[in-house]
Amino acid sequence: MKYFHLIWAALFRRKTRTILTLVSIIAAFLLFGLLDAVRVSFAEAGQSANGAERLQTGARLSFIQPLPQGLGAQIAAVPGVKDVAYVNWFGGAYQDPHNQVFTFAVSPNYLDIYPEVQVAPEQRKAFDTTQDGILVGELIMQKYGWKIGDKIPLQSQIFPDKSGSKNWNFQVVGVMSSKDQKAFQSQMIMLHWKNFDETTPYNRGQVGWYVSRVTDVNQSDRIAKAIDALSANSDHETKTQSEQAATQNWVKQMADIGLIVTSIMGAVFFTLVLLTGNTMMQAVRERTSELAVLKTIGFSSTSVLALVLAESVLLLLLGGVIGLSLVSLLAPILTSQSGGMITHASVGAGSWAMGIGLAVAIGIVIGLLPAMRAMRLNIVDALAGR
Repeated sequence: MKYFHLIWAALFRRKTRTILTLVSIIAAFLLFGLLDAVRVSFAEAGQSANGAERLQTGARLSFIQPLPQGLGAQIAAVPGVKDVAYVNWFGGAYQDPHNQVFTFAVSPNYLDIYPEVQVAPEQRKAFDTTQDGILVGELIMQKYGWKIGDKIPLQSQIFPDKSGSKNWNFQVVGVMSSKDQKAFQSQMIMLHWKNFDETTPYNRGQVGWYVSRVTDVNQSDRIAKAIDALSANSDHETKTQSEQAATQNWVKQMADIGLIVTSIMGAVFFTLVLLTGNTMMQAVRERTSELAVLKTIGFSSTSVLALVLAESVLLLLLGGVIGLSLVSLLAPILTSQSGGMITHASVGAGSWAMGIGLAVAIGIVIGLLPAMRAMRLNIVDALAGR
């Protein structure tokens, strides 16, 4: 820290150039933080104490292949299974086909499988007794300004009703909230599976997947194999896995989030290396005589090398810290505007450590060449302008 004032002065010798470079670095780390928050959010989906007790059973070939409803009773009879619920994807949209809302048709005991989801007792009773009633996540209620008793039209992109129309009408009878702020049900809509099955001619007693709650998480692997053995060599073979694994596989069938994030950030940071590297080369070239003076008054070649490297690392650290700090402010907005895809985006300790590490590493890489040039500088030639 002895020479910090010297490093700072050298860094902002050309204020406009430094500020523009700093803005580019901030943008790069802002993008890094947002994308990494998305990656972590998807990676942690279903990763909770309650989630560890749940298994999801879907068709082995594809998650869009339905399963017979009768399989539920067989799953419930497997030793170690506490309760079984079933779910169908509805594919809801509100007002506009592009305005997607996660909507599921669920069995009557679905909420019993998810103790982290809160519904007022009177609202749960109203849902159980109202055929066209729906439970709506609190974030969806806030987003659209709905209230209990509202009549809500939803479009299904997949299932028409008996008349052939894909426009369905429901009544809001309750609100779902999350005890730990991580349950995805706070950003979804639930309707009765029975109403769904009786209204559309295309389902006919089939379910999308089953959710089982086990008595002992240490027996989950054994229970999963026993469930899959029920339909072995049939036309509806199943694949049972943990809630976290099932969620991640579902996401990967839509897109490989990890690969997308890595590819984008690779391109961004490659461009950043070229941009900041050029800035540092110009900065050192312009200060050739000044660096020679430093050597003349007693600074060693190693000291000059360290000063230039410190300047490069400081530039990257400034941009990185500001960029990641902005992510912390924008993460709640990202969560609320994700339509339920991202439930708890945040910049955790891991993201901060990775971001700071990248800033230091890039700073060293781009500063090494100009620093080596400054270290090897010949005082006589530099002062003579050669």
